[in-house]
Amino acid sequence: MKKKIKPMTKKSFITYGLVLIAFVAVEILISTGNISSMLKGLLVPICVYSILAVSLNLTVGILGELSLGQAGFMCIGAYSSAIFSNMVKETITEPMIRFPLAILVGGIFAALFGIIIGIPVLRLRGDYLAIVTLAFGEIIKNVFAALYIGYDSAGLHISLKSQGDLGLAPDGKMIINGALGISGTPNDSTFEIAAVILFITLIIAYNFVNSRTGRAVMSIRDNRIAAESVGLNITKYKLMTFALTAFLAGVAGVLYSHNFYSLQASKFDYNLSILVLVFVVLGGIGNIRGSVIAAIILTMLPELLRSINNYRMLMYAIVLIVMMICTSNETIRSFFVRNIEKFKGLFKKNKAQSDVVKEGE
Repeated sequence: MKKKIKPMTKKSFITYGLVLIAFVAVEILISTGNISSMLKGLLVPICVYSILAVSLNLTVGILGELSLGQAGFMCIGAYSSAIFSNMVKETITEPMIRFPLAILVGGIFAALFGIIIGIPVLRLRGDYLAIVTLAFGEIIKNVFAALYIGYDSAGLHISLKSQGDLGLAPDGKMIINGALGISGTPNDSTFEIAAVILFITLIIAYNFVNSRTGRAVMSIRDNRIAAESVGLNITKYKLMTFALTAFLAGVAGVLYSHNFYSLQASKFDYNLSILVLVFVVLGGIGNIRGSVIAAIILTMLPELLRSINNYRMLMYAIVLIVMMICTSNETIRSFFVRNIEKFKGLFKKNKAQSDVVKEGE
């Protein structure tokens, strides 16, 4: 007797398969030279936004809490890893050693801030939580925009006023130059590395959802009072989910910061948090695969529409509205589900007929 595969496990394997197929297809296009430089430049950002969308879906879809602090966690991961890489790039010259360490630094720092912010913030719910996490993201962005950091033989020098207040020695070097940000970060982020990290993120997300902790988190989402009545520690499970979300957002920030020569804090504003939330809502709240698909489509769409420059954002808005209507309308969704089921039934019927023919032979 064949052992049935659980629906959630089946979904995860389908997602892994789709990501692998997409990766192989892109690698073939790159090796044969059939991909434009514009699309090639979007490959790492697509992976970055996909990781952000998957991580936010753990908080919004699995935990059921609305958080708008994703840009803040990404900013922490990006800056902390860029500082680390700039300080060690002359001593650790091998990228395959330096970059994994930078990923750990960025992810851990973002997770620590997630825990520190989560302890007081997760007592709030709904709109209040969204407003506070949005404010956190803006505070982080403005702090890094006002920060001046340099180092010399005496160590690190930090100031919130100006570069002149650092008191650097003549041989000193600037790391963060206020609103100008960080320059000279090693370009260690590649599509292959970003794709591997996206794949690992999906494995972490699906395993978290299918784990005992994930089931506890979903029970808190569905009925907080009932979950508390059976002895679940609400704060503990919320904090675990929030810290994991922050860690993955920090890792996405590391990929982002090591993909560009310069990095400015202005890139991590509230618009980025809203954009990631749009990916989650469009892909389906709680649907991890849908988050990746939505992130890919909405990242590529503005660039694909660049040929109609005057109407590019208008077309982008129209497509976004149509997609939102299609994914939220029950009639349209049921239409697609019915046709997909018919296709599956036809496939099964053809397979059964071929099996009968083989048995007859």
